[in-house]
Amino acid sequence: MNKALKERIEEFKSYRVEKPPLEIIEHFKSDLQAIQDSMEIIQGRWKMSIIALLCNGEFRYSELEKGIPKITPRMLSKELKDLEINGLILRTVYNSLPLKVTYKLADYGYTLVPLIIELTNWGKQHREKIKTATL
Repeated sequence: MNKALKERIEEFKSYRVEKPPLEIIEHFKSDLQAIQDSMEIIQGRWKMSIIALLCNGEFRYSELEKGIPKITPRMLSKELKDLEINGLILRTVYNSLPLKVTYKLADYGYTLVPLIIELTNWGKQHREKIKTATL
């Protein structure tokens, strides 16, 4: 964990000391709004998996479908459209027969890489913690 992140965590922990709840809520209101805005864009079971795959290159629809087990074609189409509308991915249609369509992360989408790395790290640590707790 980097120094800036540790400092931010400590800020969250220390601010609440002996403060009334409404003051805490008011202090963090803009942070809560930012979280809500972020979740509106990336929420859902599949979006972060799609973004994580696209961090590694350009893929055709069928390749994404194979790379994300259990996602339905309808859901994959919907999620790709949402991500494209929000400027996180780029869809390229090639003028060829058969028609070729590829998806890749837009530059703006790469701004989510630190979040993906942190989610991955946290998920691995959590899985380990659960495995050790059940042994």
